[in-house]
Amino acid sequence: MKFLILMGSPRKNGNTISLVKPFIDEIRRSGDETDIIWLYDKDIKGCIACRHCQKDWSKFGCIHKDDMQFIFDKILLCDKIILATPIYSWSCPSPMKAMLDRLVYGMNKYYGDRKGPSLWKGKSVSIITTCGYDPQKGADLFEESIKRYCKHSKLIYEGMLAERDLGYSEVFISDDKIERARSFAKKLLD
Repeated sequence: MKFLILMGSPRKNGNTISLVKPFIDEIRRSGDETDIIWLYDKDIKGCIACRHCQKDWSKFGCIHKDDMQFIFDKILLCDKIILATPIYSWSCPSPMKAMLDRLVYGMNKYYGDRKGPSLWKGKSVSIITTCGYDPQKGADLFEESIKRYCKHSKLIYEGMLAERDLGYSEVFISDDKIERARSFAKKLLD
């Protein structure tokens, strides 16, 4: 099985990657593959709703010439997509939001003259997130939006691991959080 982690954090040594590392270790321990794409390192333009992507149902087909074709190709090759992101203002940071907007059109050929297929139908999506509030009030809106996104795109939503950061004066990662990340990986491997 292939896991693709789409990393929405701008910080290479921040809270989100510290939670993702034990998750990746558990996946690799099982013999499955993981790949990670740091979205802040990519050129991802915003969707302009031109519907150019709807002309050819066999490809992504976006008018923008940026790194989204690379991300599209990686998604088609994976089985499970992990959205790893901190929560900023009750949602994901801008590179992930731009990517999600582009994928909903480029992957779902629903918006042209005729309704076409979902090119990623049946793939699994999960969330690993960190937030400053209690997750029930910090990550809940993002999770609900991804559940709706998955239903619309014919994707399988498999759940969320959300961990709270108590502030800059506190150490974020703990043995409990590492164990929950490993357990989340095991759940997705079943």
